[in-house]
Amino acid sequence: MVPPSSSMDPSPPPSWFTPKRLLIIFCVINMINYVDRGAIASNGVNGSSETCDDKGICKSGSGIQGEFDLTNFQDGLLSSAFMVGLLVASPIFASLAKSYNPFRLIGVGLSVWTLSVAGCASAFSFWFIAICRMLVGVGEASFISLAAPFIDDNAPVSQKTAWLAMFYMCIPTGIALGYVYGGYVGGYFHWRYAFWGEALLMLPFAVFGFLVKPLQLKGFSPVESKKALASVETVSSVTDDSKASKLDGRMLVGGDGIIGDELSKTSKSESIHNILNQLSRFAKDMKVLLVDKIYVVNVFGYIAYNFVIGAYSYWGPKAGYNIYHMKSADMLFGGVTIVCGILGTISGGFILDRMGATISNAFILLSGATFLGAISCFSAFCLRSLYGFIVLFAVGELLVFATQAPVNYVCLHCVRPSLRPLSMAISTVSIHIFGDVPSSPLVGILQDHINNWRDTALILTSILFLAAGIWFIEGFCYMLSTSLMMEVNQSLHPE
Repeated sequence: MVPPSSSMDPSPPPSWFTPKRLLIIFCVINMINYVDRGAIASNGVNGSSETCDDKGICKSGSGIQGEFDLTNFQDGLLSSAFMVGLLVASPIFASLAKSYNPFRLIGVGLSVWTLSVAGCASAFSFWFIAICRMLVGVGEASFISLAAPFIDDNAPVSQKTAWLAMFYMCIPTGIALGYVYGGYVGGYFHWRYAFWGEALLMLPFAVFGFLVKPLQLKGFSPVESKKALASVETVSSVTDDSKASKLDGRMLVGGDGIIGDELSKTSKSESIHNILNQLSRFAKDMKVLLVDKIYVVNVFGYIAYNFVIGAYSYWGPKAGYNIYHMKSADMLFGGVTIVCGILGTISGGFILDRMGATISNAFILLSGATFLGAISCFSAFCLRSLYGFIVLFAVGELLVFATQAPVNYVCLHCVRPSLRPLSMAISTVSIHIFGDVPSSPLVGILQDHINNWRDTALILTSILFLAAGIWFIEGFCYMLSTSLMMEVNQSLHPE
C-alpha cells in the first residue's frame, strides 16, 4: 500500500530559528571567526623575533614569531596560509548548496574550524601551524559563503542593509577584540591558550549546526535534491517489494534480472554523471558572474579596499608600536577599531536604507566614504603627535568601515537569487587572493626593504584612493546607463 501524498510530504514543523535569533547566532559566529584573525596578529600571540643590540646582547623573541624564529615574510605568510583554505573551499561550498542543505554545510565547516584552531594551539613547527591555518580557512569558507544570503532572506524588507551591517560589523569588532584577547592571554599566560579558548567558544555552534532543524535558502529550486531522493526511493522500493535471491555469489533483484554488480556500476556512472553536471553548472554560473559588469567592477574596488584593510589588521599594532612607541598598541588599536568598526559599519547600513537601498546609491556611499576615509588615514600617518594620529585615524576608520554593508549589498542584489552564495563566495575568493592574502607578506617585504613603518603605512594607505576611484567611475556609469534606459523606455512607451 502506498501512503497518500499528504502523509508522505507533511508540512515541516517550523524551525527553531526566528529571523532575530538567526542574526544573533550568525553575528556571534562571525565575531569568533574574526577574533581569531585579530588574536594571531596581536603582539601577545604573534610576538616578535629575537633582537640584538650593537654590543651583541640579544633579547629572546616572544609569541609565534619568537618560538619558531620567523622572519617578517614568514610571519606574514601565516595570515596568507589561512586564506588559501578559504579561497579553495568557498566556491565548493557555494556549489554544494544547490544539492545539500546549506545550513548543514555550515555545521560541517564550523566543525573543521574548531578542530583546526585546536591544531594551531598544539603546533610544533612553522609548517604545522601554517597547514592548520589553511584548514581554519576551509572551515570558515562554508559560513562566509552562505551566512549573508540567509540574513538577506530573513531580514525585514526595509532593514536589509542594516541587518547586513550588523553582521559585517562583527569583522572589525572581532578583529579588535582579537587584539585585546590575544594581547591579554598571550601576555599573561601563553599564546597557545588563545587558540584553545577560541576552539572552546566555537564548539557549541559546530554541534548546534547538526542538531537544530535546518533552514533552506530562498531562490533555490529543490529539483536536484528531489531527483536524488526519488532515485534512492526507487531503488529502495524495488529492493523491498521484490524477492531477492543469491546466484553464484551475485544478488538478483526480483524477476527483472537486475544483477547487483551491474547496479553498482550504474550507481558509479550516475555519480560520475552528477559530478560532471555539478561542474557544468558551476562553469555556467561562473560565466554569468564574470560577464556581469556591475559585479566585476564592484569586486575590483573591494579588492583594493581589502588589500589595505587586511594589512592594517595584521601589521597595525606593530606599526603603531614602532611609529608612536605605544606601550599598549594591541589595546589602543583594538579599542579604536571596536568603536569605529561598530559605529561605521552600522551607520553605513542605516544610511543606505535611508537613502534608498539601490545599487546606484550604494556606489555613491562606497566612493564618498572611502575617499574621505583615505584622506583622514593618510593625514593621520603624516602627523608626529600620537593624539592627533588617534583622532584622524579614528575618523578614517569610521568612514572606511561604512562601506562594509553597501559593498556586500551590491554583491547580493546585482545577481539573481540562486547565484547569491556563489556571488559571495567568488567575492570572498577575489578580495582575499588579490587583496589581503598578498598584502600581509608584501607589506612585510616592503618594511624589510625600507625599514620605516611610517613610509610603509603611507604607501599602503594610498591604495584606498584607488578603491574610491573604481567605485566612483562604476557608480557614474551605472547611473548614466540607467538614465539612458529610462529615456529609451519613455520614448518607446510615451504616455
